[in-house]
Amino acid sequence: MVKLIGVALIAFGVIALVYQGITYTSKEKILDVGPLKAEVDRKKTIPLSPVLGVVALVGGVALLLVAGRRS
Repeated sequence: MVKLIGVALIAFGVIALVYQGITYTSKEKILDVGPLKAEVDRKKTIPLSPVLGVVALVGGVALLLVAGRRS
């Protein structure tokens, strides 16, 4: 279980360092008058700090090392 969490943290750390943010699209209503409706797609980004990626990467490696010593 600890090894799985360690691998997940390493994967998240690498993804956070490579992409530096999560982008998603949301639909927003801009007009709703009777039968007339209009929506617009807006792209939004959640920024991920490189520090977060490094911390996740180091934490994942540490968990793998601890799990390796226990077995």
